[in-house]
Amino acid sequence: MNSLQLKKNISLSNFTTWRIGGPAEWIAQPKNPKEIKYLINWINKKNISCNIIGAGSNLLINDKGIKGLSICMRQLKGIQIDKSTGIIEVLSGEMLPTLARKAAANGLHGLEWAVGIPGTIGGAIVMNAGAQGSCIADHLESITTISLNGKYKMIKADDLKFGYRYSLLQQETLIVVSARLKLEPGHADKIRQMTNENLNHRLRTQPYKDQSCGSVFRNPEPLKAAKLIEELGLKGFRFGGAEISKIHSNFIVNTNKASSCDIQELIKYIQKKVFDSYGILLETEVKQCGF
Repeated sequence: MNSLQLKKNISLSNFTTWRIGGPAEWIAQPKNPKEIKYLINWINKKNISCNIIGAGSNLLINDKGIKGLSICMRQLKGIQIDKSTGIIEVLSGEMLPTLARKAAANGLHGLEWAVGIPGTIGGAIVMNAGAQGSCIADHLESITTISLNGKYKMIKADDLKFGYRYSLLQQETLIVVSARLKLEPGHADKIRQMTNENLNHRLRTQPYKDQSCGSVFRNPEPLKAAKLIEELGLKGFRFGGAEISKIHSNFIVNTNKASSCDIQELIKYIQKKVFDSYGILLETEVKQCGF
């Protein structure tokens, strides 16, 4: 465990895509499953709580910070690809765009949609991340998790009860360690081209370079949250340092040192406006920590 560092009172703003968040009481970034096991033993000995952070997208952390140990999974990386079978074994800290590009380079079809999603594999599975009519559940065979009792468990994809931006993992305290995916062999050049087109589409239609968390609200199917917000003329509306993106109205961007409170108030404002006008209560995709 020589390389594993437990750090105290580190700002979590650098660990979220919104660049918002107060200090973690403790933080660690495990690089392999053994280090995760060590951290679980440590929190059990200390009797403190545990928060899991992936890429920090879809996450709003209180400016006051979070108690307990924050485990950031971003360093838990590794991808093994079997081109002949289409099987990919991947550790949960790998970024989705990295995996999408590697799959494309190996002529495997099924993750072209994922190239612009700024999340880890683990986070994507918990949320059942998706775009353009596809989602991670479409290609997942199984995952390996570890519980806060330190027990490993392999769970088949069918047992995760996937739905729209939902999996059973949102109800259970399990840490995703790795995943097994099955993709379809295809033509590498075509798959690469489709992957690049998807990324270019995202760059054109979303505030990709701004500090945001990705989509804030779940779509109230079959309607689109962005369309409802845009129809109310709310693009560009600001609260403190938080602004409804002028490019895509289901994004809130941190334009000027926004506080966690600015984001919360802007979310509530949008929800009220949409409810008053359409009778629809928009639900957030964002996980809120430390409130």
